[in-house]
Amino acid sequence: MGVFVHGTVGLQHAAMAVYNAWVDRVPVLMIGGNGIDADKRRPGTEWNHSVQDAAAMVRDVVKWDDAPGSLQHFAESTVRAYKIAMTPPMEPVLVMADIDLQEEAVHGKGPKIPKLSRSIPPQGDSAALAEAARWLVAAKAPVIVADRMARDQRGVDSLVELAQLLGAPVIDLGGRLNFPNQHPLCHSERRRALMREADVVLLLEVADPWGQFNSMSDPHKVQRLVAKPDAKVVNLSMQDVYVRSNYQDFQRYLPADLSINGDAQASLPALIEQVRKAMPAGREAQSKERANALGAQAKASRDALRESAARGWDATPVTTARLAMETFGVVRDEPWALVVSDRIPWARALWPATQYHQMLGGSGGQGVGYAAPGAIGAALANRDKGLLSVSFQPDGDLMYAPGVLWTAAHHKIPLLMVMHNTSGYYQEVMHLQRMAAMHRRRPDQALVGNEIDNPAIDYAKLAQAHGVWAEGPISDPALLNAALKRALAVVKTGRPALVDVICQPR
Repeated sequence: MGVFVHGTVGLQHAAMAVYNAWVDRVPVLMIGGNGIDADKRRPGTEWNHSVQDAAAMVRDVVKWDDAPGSLQHFAESTVRAYKIAMTPPMEPVLVMADIDLQEEAVHGKGPKIPKLSRSIPPQGDSAALAEAARWLVAAKAPVIVADRMARDQRGVDSLVELAQLLGAPVIDLGGRLNFPNQHPLCHSERRRALMREADVVLLLEVADPWGQFNSMSDPHKVQRLVAKPDAKVVNLSMQDVYVRSNYQDFQRYLPADLSINGDAQASLPALIEQVRKAMPAGREAQSKERANALGAQAKASRDALRESAARGWDATPVTTARLAMETFGVVRDEPWALVVSDRIPWARALWPATQYHQMLGGSGGQGVGYAAPGAIGAALANRDKGLLSVSFQPDGDLMYAPGVLWTAAHHKIPLLMVMHNTSGYYQEVMHLQRMAAMHRRRPDQALVGNEIDNPAIDYAKLAQAHGVWAEGPISDPALLNAALKRALAVVKTGRPALVDVICQPR
């Protein structure tokens, strides 16, 4: 769990980060300061930085907030805030402390800090889980889809046990590392093909259930069903338990045949037990036979991906596939953790990830400016765990908050940052090119406002100016491996390092 201490202006600056934390279900305890009593505010800054209700600016995207009026109230609110934030669905919370509460001396006895009593994550209804188990066991083509399910390795291991028991393929959408990506039953790359065949689909904490069964073309917005019309849907999630009315991330409504309110990770052991009870004689052999066939398909898919990754291996600018695989070649023997794992799809698909910490997902809200602060925060947590943190850092994203480089250098946070330097916001460029074609406008003008060039930014010098070891820009792929090894040597001494690589957009 992260802790963020701020004033009113700091909360304004961090509003987008709070939004990203909410969308991605990140528990963060924010403790803020504000001046409430007008007769006690000092002239100038304290007036400018005070509001009537400081939490109002982020109330739509925090799980709970409070403004305690005494030290004892503050002690109880902070413990309560931690408990609420760490109870699924885990989300950010905010406690605002008045400036007088912070500055006045303690009179008499200090506050009594109450004992923390953690809430047990809620398990889904037993009868509903038993019904879901019967459907899954009877299915000819069951499919499991997981998104924000696993909180730790226990969640990963439970999902492996369930999938092997059923012989069911798993589609990991990447909100967390829910399933080992080299497992024979991991079929994340075959999502559409599997959904066309599935007769029972189990959704585990899926943020966008509708999107798994339907497609919406860009830019024409043509809707198309991509699954069997009669497929049974089991939705196991805490999504319906906690919904905000203004900012909404639950996506379009999908009718489920069986909707179970409960924490998916906490419910999996009971579901596994019910599946075992529902298994008829000979069903386990059938599961193994199906798993073997799926394993052969998974191997063929991975082989095709590796072959695709090798295309243009020596091209300049560096391909994203080579960037991913050269980086893995350098860190593979280390206890690595890809702390922002949604930026380079090749890494998520081809780096063999078996442990929960190895792929931490990305910004739930797709906020630009997330990758660098998010990676450094995760690297700080990993430092005490003895993990080597790696991140692929987009160029435009870094320019939103380059000061975090100084934070990493100052606090000696070991992080290997590999720049995905495309000299532009190319996801936006590609969308604008599609829109230009649709409206018969000039597609070459999509670069206006989205190109970061003329002059090009030297990210190595930017990092060095903040005290971070850096090298680049590198455009020759033959020089990449040696540069990454030099950077790794720096990171292993307990310091951050950055390698600036001129890359292809995708």
